[in-house]
Amino acid sequence: MKPERSAPYLPKRDAGLHSAKDESDPYRNTKRPPNGTACPKCHATYQVNRWTWQPAEKDAYELVCPACHRIADQFPAGYLTIRGEFFKEHRDEIVNLIQCNEKKEKASRPLQRIMAISDTRDGSTEVTTTDSHLARGIAEALHSAYKGELKLRYSRDENLLRASWKR
Repeated sequence: MKPERSAPYLPKRDAGLHSAKDESDPYRNTKRPPNGTACPKCHATYQVNRWTWQPAEKDAYELVCPACHRIADQFPAGYLTIRGEFFKEHRDEIVNLIQCNEKKEKASRPLQRIMAISDTRDGSTEVTTTDSHLARGIAEALHSAYKGELKLRYSRDENLLRASWKR
């Protein structure tokens, strides 16, 4: 019989990694914007300490949200590399799964977006995201649906996840 743990196992805690809300992330505002703040690019609004898709007021204060800021800077928080013959044979199906996963997450969390899905020179495909949690969610959805081999690597110095999946 296994002994019970008082707290759930968190690999990030054991590895000494920072959380996504850590002040070392330059894309997280240290000061909260005022309620009703609107992003002029994606039209997300800041309401009750979080970004939402609620419509903004006409004369709302404007501030570029962290996701749009990352997209403009082309500085992803998550990388997912997909390799293998299985992917080449089922590319459309897998890309659809990735886009559906992003659509579901983005509906409730405006800062979780796919930046790009691009092919690389070595024949793999790379998905870049504005949030490391989205990259991990997509990687785990791929692994859950198609099995294969999944590797996750968190960066110690910054809010970054590099995931790779192949089958």
